[in-house]
Amino acid sequence: MAKKKKTVYVCQECGYDAPKWLGRCPGCGAWNTMVEETITPEPAGGGGLRLGLSDAVKPQPIAEVQVEDLPRFATGSGELDRVLGGGVIPGSMVLIVGDPGVGKSSLTLKVCADVARGGHRVLYVTGEESTRQVRMRADRLKAIADTLYVVSETNLETIEAHVANIKPDLLVIDSIQTIFKPDVQSAPGSVSQVRECSVDLLRIAKTNGIAAFVIGHVTKEGNLAGPRVLEHIVDTVLYFEGERNAEYRVLRAVKNRFGSTNELGLFEMREVGLVDVPDASKLFLSDRVGDSGTVIIPTVEGTRPLLVELQALVAPTPYVPPRRTADSVDIKRIQLLLAVLEKRVHLQIGACDVYVKVAGGIRIDEPAADLGICVAMASSFANRLLRPKTIVFGEVGLSGEVRAVGQADIRINEAKRLGFEHVVLPMKNYRQLAREVDGIHLYGAETISDALRLAMPKD
Repeated sequence: MAKKKKTVYVCQECGYDAPKWLGRCPGCGAWNTMVEETITPEPAGGGGLRLGLSDAVKPQPIAEVQVEDLPRFATGSGELDRVLGGGVIPGSMVLIVGDPGVGKSSLTLKVCADVARGGHRVLYVTGEESTRQVRMRADRLKAIADTLYVVSETNLETIEAHVANIKPDLLVIDSIQTIFKPDVQSAPGSVSQVRECSVDLLRIAKTNGIAAFVIGHVTKEGNLAGPRVLEHIVDTVLYFEGERNAEYRVLRAVKNRFGSTNELGLFEMREVGLVDVPDASKLFLSDRVGDSGTVIIPTVEGTRPLLVELQALVAPTPYVPPRRTADSVDIKRIQLLLAVLEKRVHLQIGACDVYVKVAGGIRIDEPAADLGICVAMASSFANRLLRPKTIVFGEVGLSGEVRAVGQADIRINEAKRLGFEHVVLPMKNYRQLAREVDGIHLYGAETISDALRLAMPKD
């Protein structure tokens, strides 16, 4: 008996479906995103995703489950391996997301060549370019290998046939929004197509033990385009951060079933593509200048300490209200810290324009940067220099107190390695570490006022 088709209206932002057209999606609140699609219901009991599991599998106590080390193979990029948790796991599915031109295709093509040179078979499927275009980029990136196969295809059934023929160890789909299934009655890139193609690619990866890299598009807000179910299906989600004309790119894991989600990888864009940056702290500090409003902040991303230069410019303005601008720092956080400085430290900074940025473009989100931001703004406001070779870190409360942060020893050791001699840190961290750190001077601060006095001594 033929399957009966039905028509629904699906939101292209969140995947919400309704039997009739709606101007505003009840799921995400977006306007004019409901698109008519024709779907075919799956037969009862036949719509599940069976990843090669046997019917004989039965529940067992968790203590009896056999645990083995997951096999991994290197990608040829130390930064990417770090973000993935140590390498690529066969049978895993990785989603790579980023703005157009940020370097997603360049990185994956270079990784494909390195994996192929390591003795693996790789299949690169492009749905947006011809094979000639891919070859031209491969020549520029020096990404030529004998076991790297490339095909320009968008039909998922044909792609599955190529996978069965080549039997690759790594499969790359560029991009998921261009792939379609012939039996799904909607355009490529629609919610139904992305969802169905992603589920089938996961089945192909799991049943054949193939590692799959899937490249995804983003919306104008910078979020993953398509249904949110795509992020739930894959094992790992990696986001590229950085402007197209910026020199550095940051690859951050927001989901990883086989590793930490706190790690990040840093890359530098050159003529030969994205190149690993193993010593990011030294690179970020190479062009720093010792001027007022400049503070060095130690941040920790996963297990990796980074020293970054934070710059603040505070200047009187005739405009009302004054301007507040932040680059790579949350603007709401800047506004909160400005209020704390004016209320608790009595700095008349509310009538000034305030501009804050992080040199190098890396985004800072952790609370340990609060104290450094306050010191940078106060330094620029008073036009006073900080003590030479000083780093500052700590969380700031609404009462003006400086709260302790985690991994203080890692931050201090990184500063010591790069030649810094003074550290202004929370008093609680100071009491824990004062007797454990040699060769560097520690200054504990209980309030913002203490930190400003210690970081900018009058003598």
